[in-house]
Amino acid sequence: MGSFDGVAIIGAGAAGLMAAATAAERGREVTVFEKMSKPGRKILATGGGRCNFTTACTRREIEQAFGRTGGRFLRHALAVFGPEKIVSFFEECGVPVKLEQGKRYFPESGRAKDILDALLRRAGNSGSVIRTSRSIKKIERDRKGFLLTTEHEVKNTDRLLITTGGMSMSRTGSTGDGYRFAESLGHTIVKLHAALVPVETEEDWVAELAGLNLVNVRLTCRMAGKKKSAPRFGEMIFTHYGISGPIVMDASKEIGEALVDGPVAVEIDLKPALDHGKLDARILRDFSKTPRRQFRNSLDRLLPKSLIPVIVRLSEISPEKRVAEISKEERARLRILLKGLPLTVTKLRPIEEAIITAGGVALKEIDPGTMESRLVPGLFFAGEVLDLDGPTGGFNLTAAWSTAYLAGLNL
Repeated sequence: MGSFDGVAIIGAGAAGLMAAATAAERGREVTVFEKMSKPGRKILATGGGRCNFTTACTRREIEQAFGRTGGRFLRHALAVFGPEKIVSFFEECGVPVKLEQGKRYFPESGRAKDILDALLRRAGNSGSVIRTSRSIKKIERDRKGFLLTTEHEVKNTDRLLITTGGMSMSRTGSTGDGYRFAESLGHTIVKLHAALVPVETEEDWVAELAGLNLVNVRLTCRMAGKKKSAPRFGEMIFTHYGISGPIVMDASKEIGEALVDGPVAVEIDLKPALDHGKLDARILRDFSKTPRRQFRNSLDRLLPKSLIPVIVRLSEISPEKRVAEISKEERARLRILLKGLPLTVTKLRPIEEAIITAGGVALKEIDPGTMESRLVPGLFFAGEVLDLDGPTGGFNLTAAWSTAYLAGLNL
């Protein structure tokens, strides 16, 4: 059995590496155990490989995005290490950053690898040791702290931080180990489910549009009792099984909760910048330019090419009909379709395809001022393993950095 006079961190992802650098820079001996052969794989996969690493939203806006309980829990961490300090941290690490639409910060290069490399440099320069291909099989408490059992050894440490992530994107190493460790040490795990995940739809025509990306559209869900959700505005993509993209993933948690009552109706406003009157005028103007053109060939100024056959079919207007002959009622059907393309969501995709996991270590059992367990002295948690989940746009990485930084200070 070996031991070390320092802290052990399980998981070399975003939270683990941030905490390692923070603790080591304050004089602690830090060893990070990572079961994968390379650290930070999920960082490389975020933001389509570009890594939207934080947001320009205010602390108050971030708190609201995580809901009442999550926002209150994050308040102190965000005050200590919020978006402005996160941006400064990476700039100090040599990463030029840029602010894009939607208050989203990215590395200027557009490469997630720059964020990971900066973290690894910072952790390494501070003296942290990262031990890859080291899977922790069991954690036990003893009078000196904790016993960590791997395939080949047993290590003893007095301070332990669990930053193993959730169960989403399991190919990156997030397979739920942290929940098992937390439960074995007496913690409660709030029910786990997918958050920020694509959805499957009933309509088979979505497969015709697989790969089509739509920007500046609005998505609205109709829940039980005809109640509408708050609309999401932005980008989405069609897939062979349904729909995905930022606005779909943002709505997926709400959709998942509503699916217990049956399929969920979704509407996509393809022209949110135009009200019904302005859209009707636009359609009339396009039709008047080429009155003898067949309907199936008349929407190229209004819609992406691959979407036109689907809209023509759903409108129930004859594809061969000359646009000058289209009636007011038919035009109204087309307008309503463009302002509310209907889809029926039948289920969420598997949790392995989600960006993050909802649920996790119960927040009431963690001190929000230190990230230390209220149940087990010397045990800390940070990042996605906690019962925290927010929308797309850099919110979840912000929570990971801020909780990890706070844990690093207190280790």
